[in-house]
Amino acid sequence: MNRRTHAAVIGALAQVPPITLADVLNEAALQVRVDRKYLVPIGAFVELVNRLSGRFAVLEIDGQRMFRYESVYFDTPSYGLYRQHVQRRRHRYKVRTRSYLDSGECSFEVKLKGNRSETIKARLPYPVADRSRLTGDAQAFLAEQLLAAYGIDSHDTLRPALTTTYRRSTLTDPVAHERLTCDVGLRFFDATAAVDVLPDTVLVESKTAGRAGAADRVLRDLQVRPVQVSKYCVAAALLKPGLRSNPWHRTVRRFTDFAGPRRG
Repeated sequence: MNRRTHAAVIGALAQVPPITLADVLNEAALQVRVDRKYLVPIGAFVELVNRLSGRFAVLEIDGQRMFRYESVYFDTPSYGLYRQHVQRRRHRYKVRTRSYLDSGECSFEVKLKGNRSETIKARLPYPVADRSRLTGDAQAFLAEQLLAAYGIDSHDTLRPALTTTYRRSTLTDPVAHERLTCDVGLRFFDATAAVDVLPDTVLVESKTAGRAGAADRVLRDLQVRPVQVSKYCVAAALLKPGLRSNPWHRTVRRFTDFAGPRRG
């Protein structure tokens, strides 16, 4: 991770009051939500946090405000789930495990796109030792979610496709039920390649129940516009150059520090 970016994020967050994990979960879980994503230069990020500090609080656990995440994404051998997103299929979804490396906790997650473009996340507690494979419980949970959401069965064979790691801080407004996740130090890798991205940029995701929130308005004032970006899809496009990636060409060219995967 870029040390200057890391220090700037930590410094900005130091000015924000803390909130506990229990309060975040109670007040702003937002399992059904509208996501807006932004690639925010570090200077604009500091200004964003300054403007939000009067109404937002930052998640703090044991004195820490930045936490290590790891996500293992699953797909078919032909990257069928990735292709659903490239083609903007109405019924598209992602399957992953998410590990919170500082606490040792893990969950199995299915992220589905709703009929109104909202994101619906279903989550199952998961053994961290199994984070790189799908257990029978995970497969049954996935089938249940797909049947309920789309009326379809899942017969595809899913396998680990790639892994993303990063450090995340979370800001939340418990009154307005808005949440902001702020990711730095992103790294994408699979069995043969790895790439580090966004060295001087914070990937910010605004999560609201619908209309644009306070953070979205501040970012608009700072002339930072939402982007269509998915960690999984950009990672797949970078690590597997043979895959079609039309929707993310501009994002990849403009915002990644990428000269080719590092092999080995």
